[in-house]
This record gives sequence, structure tokens and C-alpha cells, in this order.
Amino acid sequence: MESYPPPARDLVAAMRAAAARDAARAIAFQGAPGAYSHQAVRQFDAEALPLPCFSFEEALQAVTDGEALYAAIPVENSLHGRVADVHFLLPESGLAIVGETYVKVEHCLVGLPGATLAEVREVISHPQALGQCRRRLKTLGLRPVAFADTAAAAAEVRARGEPALAAIASALAAELYGCAILASGLEDADHNRTRFLLLARSPLPLPIMGPAKTTLAFEVKNIPAALYKALGGFATNGVNLTRLESHLSGGSFTAAQFLIDIEGTPDLPQVARALEELQFHSRSVRVLGSYPMASPA
Repeated sequence: MESYPPPARDLVAAMRAAAARDAARAIAFQGAPGAYSHQAVRQFDAEALPLPCFSFEEALQAVTDGEALYAAIPVENSLHGRVADVHFLLPESGLAIVGETYVKVEHCLVGLPGATLAEVREVISHPQALGQCRRRLKTLGLRPVAFADTAAAAAEVRARGEPALAAIASALAAELYGCAILASGLEDADHNRTRFLLLARSPLPLPIMGPAKTTLAFEVKNIPAALYKALGGFATNGVNLTRLESHLSGGSFTAAQFLIDIEGTPDLPQVARALEELQFHSRSVRVLGSYPMASPA
């Protein structure tokens, strides 16, 4: 609790108490109340009890420990790419992906009530938000400083009471912490979207009605053309890949792990054949979850 700025602590305490009374309705998220992850919780279930957590690990652990039924975790942004650390936290968590949603990110520059944009010299926010606004910040001549998350940055601005300090956060965060919106639409492009995944202790049962995705984690064998061969089955079976990313694992520069999203589910014949080929050319394959496909619009 002490990790949050003072204006956020009462809200966090109230939300945690409500979630503790009815964990079956709780969705854990990283950040302070008013974060974009908080908005994702609302999109997944408007009646859910949001459970704020200071880190991604804490949000995932809340599901493992039964403190929340789900966790809403951001994975990638249309302007700034993948969210740091999530690519290895998801496989390590042991949780299953059961849903996805896209949050339209509309950044505001928030400051103290009565402050003006001309007074601001320094802007604090989550590194993702700073990256999504880097051109606007440069144009305005403002110095970016990384902070734990967007909403907590708004709370910190209110707590410090310095007119020269502002935050990049949502309009919701500005409202919750009594900040003034000094500028809106701060993002460098209006197509700014963040994709969130919903994680639970158990996977969804198959089949899934309607368009669906499956997320997989795998490690290829250390041989020439291993990735080409491993992914070849998806092409020959007409299975569309919608995301592919890699990271090193095991302290080696030769052992790469991959995360992919595909359209379809393992109970479909074409997907089953592609997964069989993937398994043959890989050291390990894990299905992280199958879930209904959401629209980015």
C-alpha cells in the first residue's frame, strides 16, 4: 500500500477491501485506480470488482492465490510495441488466457488545479505512455521521467503540489485525483490502442463459438531453419498467425523462446495438424490459452 502516492491509497484500500469480500467478482490489474488497465477491467466486465496491484507479478499472483478470479494484463501497444516483461511473465505464471480486449488510449497532460501548460517543465508517467507521446513532449519542450504507472503519476502530481510537474494519464485518473487537464489527445497518433489479455486459473472449454485465437509458447531446436520448419505447418494448413515475438531464455544466446497468436483453436483439424508439426520441430510447446477474438476497433 505504501508504494502508491498518498492520494491513491484510500481508493486502493477501498477497492482491495471490496475485492476481498467477493473474490469471485474481482479482476486484478497493475497500477493505481484510473490506470488504462483499470479501463480494461471495465471493458471485460462492467460489474467486476477492480483489484489494483503495484506490479504485473502481483496481479498474476492474486489470481493464483484466489484473491481474484481474473487478471487483466497489457501485452502490446499499436504505437510502442510489446509491454516489457509480460512476454516471459505469461508463460511463467501458469495461468490460462481466456479473453482479450483493446483499450483506446487517449492520453491527457494533467497537472495541479490552477496550473498552466506554460508552467510545466517535467512530465512523469509509465515508460509506455511516455513513448507513445514522445514527439508531442519534444515539441512542447517537456522533460519525460519514468514512473510506475500513468494513474499513480497523476496521484503523485497532486501529492507533490508543484505547478512545474505534470503527468500523462487518463481523464479518469485526472477526475479521481482532482487534477486539471492541461492538454488532451497527447498521443502521437490517434490509432493508439493497447491490447489486454484476461487470465484465469483454468482454460476455457473447447469448442469456442465464433472467431477465436490461441496463444502458444515454444522453443525451437538449435538447428538451421528450425523456426522456418516449426512455423511451416501453419502455412501449409492455412492457419493465420497474428503475432510472433521472441526472447532469449535460459541464460543462453542460442536458446530463443517464441510467443505466437494464431487464429483458431486446437480442436480444429487444421490447427491440430499445424500444432503436430510445430511439436515435431520444437523442444517444447505450451498452449497458453484459447479465447474469443476481439476487434481492435
